[in-house]
Amino acid sequence: METLTVGGRTLRVDVRPGTGTRPPLLLLNGIGASLEMLDPFVEALPADLEVVRFDVPGVGGSPQPSAPYRMPALARTVGALVRELGHPQVDVLGYSWGGGLAQQVALSERALVRRLVLVATGTGSLMVPGRPNVLSKMLTRRRYSDPAYAAQVAGEIYGGSMRTHPERAARLLHGGPTQRGYLYQLLAGAGWTTLPALWMIGAPTLVVAGDDDPIIPLVNARILHRGIPRSTLHVYRGGHLALLTEPAELAPTIERFLRP
Repeated sequence: METLTVGGRTLRVDVRPGTGTRPPLLLLNGIGASLEMLDPFVEALPADLEVVRFDVPGVGGSPQPSAPYRMPALARTVGALVRELGHPQVDVLGYSWGGGLAQQVALSERALVRRLVLVATGTGSLMVPGRPNVLSKMLTRRRYSDPAYAAQVAGEIYGGSMRTHPERAARLLHGGPTQRGYLYQLLAGAGWTTLPALWMIGAPTLVVAGDDDPIIPLVNARILHRGIPRSTLHVYRGGHLALLTEPAELAPTIERFLRP
């Protein structure tokens, strides 16, 4: 774990070393989530794979940003981070909000992205939204700071195994964002979309989606698959948090796609 300043932004960065025999995997996280939230998935990946992850500004251990930012600007910061770490190319996995950022990185930093994995995500403002009662609960960071509230709403907003074990959400959703950090993440995606540019994503892409995801309905994965030329679609039985709650099921599918 270290703190790096790249592209004018200070980020808390974690690098799990690998053997150096394959490109590293860069993980881009969901809205409000600190890098520790990805621990279950990282632990399910093979030990030879180097894994890079970071906290976006105002989340976890990264300082609050002084001003709002947009997805293209943050994508440039991601590119600067990869180059600062000395990698000519990486595989990129974007989860939920981070899936939008991953698409922007694949568009803005094309030469850096060898393979792309998009998990439980959509195309930004132009996508098929979840139900209003679900999305309204995503406008607040309360689920990160109030374990009882997280358990109360987990089944409704995350679906999948959270419907029967909502208490697991309280254990996952910790170390979240500041109020400003969360607001800036929301603003970063406001009015932003990749829908008209999906055809320009050149990296081979794996689109991963659950059949019970109230936040990102499954149809959005089908839109990504149809729009990205070199893409494969994998649909799993589960909800929005399956990458974190059932990593043993999803990690092997992602690993097979990433193997050189």
